[in-house]
Amino acid sequence: MSTVTRTMRLQNQKLAGNGRTVILTAIALAVVGLLTWWLLFRSQPVHDAAVSSATKLSPGTPNAQPNFEATIANPVSAPGALPEGMVYIPGGEFSMGSLDPVATEMYCGGDEPMNDARPIHRVSVDGFFMDATEVTNQEFAAFVQATSYVTVAERKPTREEFPDVPEEKLVAGSVVFSPPPRPVPLDDHYQWWSYVAGANWRHPDGPSSDSKGREKFPVVHIAYEDATAYAKWAGKRLPTEAEFEFAARGGLTGKPYAWGDELKPGGKWPANIYQGKFPVKGGDTGEDGFKGIAPVAQFRPNGYGLFDVGGNVWEWTNDWYRADYYSTLAAQGGIARNPQGPSSSLDPAEPDQPKRVQRGGSFLCTDEYCTRYMVGTRGKGEVRSASNHLGFRCVKDVAKRTAQR
Repeated sequence: MSTVTRTMRLQNQKLAGNGRTVILTAIALAVVGLLTWWLLFRSQPVHDAAVSSATKLSPGTPNAQPNFEATIANPVSAPGALPEGMVYIPGGEFSMGSLDPVATEMYCGGDEPMNDARPIHRVSVDGFFMDATEVTNQEFAAFVQATSYVTVAERKPTREEFPDVPEEKLVAGSVVFSPPPRPVPLDDHYQWWSYVAGANWRHPDGPSSDSKGREKFPVVHIAYEDATAYAKWAGKRLPTEAEFEFAARGGLTGKPYAWGDELKPGGKWPANIYQGKFPVKGGDTGEDGFKGIAPVAQFRPNGYGLFDVGGNVWEWTNDWYRADYYSTLAAQGGIARNPQGPSSSLDPAEPDQPKRVQRGGSFLCTDEYCTRYMVGTRGKGEVRSASNHLGFRCVKDVAKRTAQR
């Protein structure tokens, strides 16, 4: 899953998925009487299997549009010098979405049909610049030093936001992966996520941790408004969902992964995802070279020079999340040009939670539970939620984009 939701209100003592995405779920057990209830996976790009009936496919037809049409990149070279740390994405036309990994039996592991990633539809995006890597702790620290910005996770929750929560429970913090000592059923993510007081980008695993020596790691515990604040300061913006997928595909057509057809090409892991029994303390075997989060750019880039567009940390996009958005676009026919996402959010599983799309999966994605490192699949997160596997990267316009739809 992608993140957890802060708005799954503290008072429920249960979390709800990527506003501080974990509804402070009975953390009284794990973190001395702080607020354990809050964000746990409301922003779940992963396990929120609930989707609107409009996106569900009938049993006999696993894919409404089984064929991907060719990706056609714009025949335009990079316009002049590249902004520092960015690569040029030429834009072009492509088939957006994902086949059903369960019904097609094409992919490795996972038991989710990814209904919200269909129907596959044609999209065109203009060229743009994109950060080659996720924004790092070092880069975010420069922003904070220049602006004195305070992230959502560092702010004390307000009485207005959580009117029924006792004052002593209103403590700044964020959601942290806290796996149990032994295997548990995978139908209750509250068992491996905790709201930890004092957890934030400076203290990614809680108040006793820090980011020293992790300058090149992706910054985490970033809510949507934190990401947009950084982007504005940097003279950039967050990518649309369509821009992210076009860029992540790296010029390939219809491949399940940003690196091609195989999860483990040549017997080597091409991304930082979870290997081993999930979610068990110490269960990540680190076969890809990393147990947990990794520094940026540790694996080969995709065809456009982008690192970690699959795995490591989830990444915010600017689009509101709707489970039926692809159906809406496909019903309009033709090619969606520079789509900006729906005008509002609606997740049937949590209709009262405003969510934005997240992409890419994370170091916690596993073929046992969450396979959203697959390039055409979608995540979602409550906008004021954050966790220790959620970050972002930015894009920058080359020129004025064409009309939207």
